[in-house]
Amino acid sequence: MTQRKWTLAAGAFVAVVLHGSLALADEARKTAKDTSSFGVLQAPTAEAAKAQALAWLKTTGKMDEAAFNAIWNSEKPTLDKVAETLALGDAEAAALLAQARDESVPAPTAVPAILKDAKKPVFYRANLALAYGKALAARKVYEEALDAFKAVRPEQVVDPATYFFHKAVAEHALMLKNEADSSIYRLLDDVADAPERYKMVAALMHFDMLTWQEKDLGWIARKMDVVKDRLELTRGGKKTQKMQKEIVARLEEMIKELENKKNSNANGGC
Repeated sequence: MTQRKWTLAAGAFVAVVLHGSLALADEARKTAKDTSSFGVLQAPTAEAAKAQALAWLKTTGKMDEAAFNAIWNSEKPTLDKVAETLALGDAEAAALLAQARDESVPAPTAVPAILKDAKKPVFYRANLALAYGKALAARKVYEEALDAFKAVRPEQVVDPATYFFHKAVAEHALMLKNEADSSIYRLLDDVADAPERYKMVAALMHFDMLTWQEKDLGWIARKMDVVKDRLELTRGGKKTQKMQKEIVARLEEMIKELENKKNSNANGGC
């Protein structure tokens, strides 16, 4: 299919979903209803987010008006401005975000405890978790990215669309089909101001998952991609080895099935 046809198909899909006439997978809807609180989610205005960031920064005792204004007078997305404000007021937040973005730093193997510390202000913890998870997802550190997203609720962050989009990206990459469809459903149905680019890619991910078949060649290729990503993160431990064994075992099964079919055809022709 040409890129133009893909674009038109995805655009049509998004339009239908937004008008409520297409149901995503029943299992995805069930999962979403069981695990999420429904309702329209909308990002706060830039002014409201700025006011929240300023109020938090003042509590840290590290108020730098010039630096704060420089951040908020920029053209960066609101989440980036919030993340930079958190880094301005808290050295630990600055270090965590820098490490998450730096590809020369080994990928984390666990979510930092600070992201789960209920004693921290919700504005700080939720948006730090979102910025941290987004940075990890960009590096294909999907498992820890998901753990970061799960540490907070989408209602707590300044950018629910980014939360659900990058959560869906990580789930799709890890072959978590039901979970990815659930996140896509929430993004398309519940987030009132999701960017069109997020909707389009989410639609394409859903289309892709409709073609997934259990343990076919596509399954093997996707599983190999997961293994490749883990090896690139120097994660060649038991979990990766188990995946590799599953791939080899399935390939052997497919070869055996082809041999049996060939022998059956040969015997049938005698």
